[in-house]
Amino acid sequence: MGVATQDGGESAKTVKVSTFAGSEGGFADGVGSDARFLSPSSIAIDAAGNLYVADFGNDRIRKITPTGEVSTFAGGEAGFADGIGSAARFYRPIGIASDAAGNLYVTDRWNHRIRKITPAGEVSTLAGSESGFADGIGGDAKFYCPEGIVSDAAGHLYVTDNENHRIRKITPAGEVSTLAGGEEGFADGTGSDARFNRPLGITIDAAGNLYVADTDNRRIRKITPAGEVSTLAGSEEGFADGVGGDARFSGPYGVAIDAAGYLYVADTFNHRIRKITPAGEVSTLAGGEEGFADGVGSDARFYGPASIAIDAAGNLYVADSGNNRIRKIEIRRP
Repeated sequence: MGVATQDGGESAKTVKVSTFAGSEGGFADGVGSDARFLSPSSIAIDAAGNLYVADFGNDRIRKITPTGEVSTFAGGEAGFADGIGSAARFYRPIGIASDAAGNLYVTDRWNHRIRKITPAGEVSTLAGSESGFADGIGGDAKFYCPEGIVSDAAGHLYVTDNENHRIRKITPAGEVSTLAGGEEGFADGTGSDARFNRPLGITIDAAGNLYVADTDNRRIRKITPAGEVSTLAGSEEGFADGVGGDARFSGPYGVAIDAAGYLYVADTFNHRIRKITPAGEVSTLAGGEEGFADGVGSDARFYGPASIAIDAAGNLYVADSGNNRIRKIEIRRP
């Protein structure tokens, strides 16, 4: 696939994939390919265009400027500690989101906590403690391997509580409740009547609807502000473009939505970036067989892409986890 056609009859656009930062696995700050990551898992972008990366295998939060300069924003050795910058400790940070004030929120997977990082790099714990399941405030709440996270316009957070198969909501004061889900399974429905199977990525649109990569169900789910869960696309495991249930995913992970309402999915085990229209039509934007290559459309190669973020100009950034790189996708009109 050399070009992708924008839905709605617009002219064809060239989809160009390049490497923004990173090369072989490891740890190093630096510019572009001199930097090293280890299984980067998630990306958030601030108002100034800086990228923040949950560097999963290095237990750190990394910052990348618009010119590709990589530094360490918070974290060091694996563990648990609140503190400033390198004095803080994470244990496999996996999801990251930003709010309007420039704060970052991190799902600290193996610490089973939600952490907050101020613009000055001060890390604190917003919610969670030991593994388990409980609604409550701050440390009284319990998560079991929280994964994806997103913030709404009012400062509420929504978290995919992976091993609890639920979508949790956190107020700015740290009060945790369950928005949707219950026991492991698959079912559309409202609130606790809905079922998920190890949900991962999550994003939100301008109307407050959530979109969830329901990973082990191989589906993309939609949740209204009232907690009504439906299936937008996907069914059994595989690879196929198509509409709704005719589409196939394999390990869908990260999701991001643009201003026009188009959803982008990191289809991890298919090593592709997929696009979904508001009507549920799924197409392949970039990628093909497993590997590493920059290029156009299907000539590009990813290895287990984990998440996606979109900047103000509409460029996509992908945490290409298996390649230990941050990739950039530009969609250009010819």
